[in-house]
Amino acid sequence: MTKRSDFLAANSGLRVARGGVVLQVRPNGGEDLRFGITVTKKIGNAVVRNRMKRRLRALVRELLPAHGLAGHDHVLIGRESGVERDFATMRAELLVALERARAGKGDPPRGPRKGGPKGKPVVRTRGKGPAPVGV
Repeated sequence: MTKRSDFLAANSGLRVARGGVVLQVRPNGGEDLRFGITVTKKIGNAVVRNRMKRRLRALVRELLPAHGLAGHDHVLIGRESGVERDFATMRAELLVALERARAGKGDPPRGPRKGGPKGKPVVRTRGKGPAPVGV
């Protein structure tokens, strides 16, 4: 997967989070099994993010052909704890996530994001940046 719209569409599918990786799975309308990998800047600098992506790609090549869901998009999101995690542990976590996805057992949906400190809503002000309401 290369298009942003595919990644956004996968976000509305089934979500299974494990220690080092989050797996999102969504039917893609009869196309072949596809995958995408994303790692945010929260994880670290470019060197760290690229290392995480290489580790996830290796897992995908090994596990998705045998354990992935045919006709579905799979998006793997690297978590901060996955950078230094043992590779065998990450492999086991991804296998569990794929089995849960196959069974249709995703994690409960996340609540809406509040945005401000301590969950307070953020009001945008002109030129001054975000200012929490009720402080």
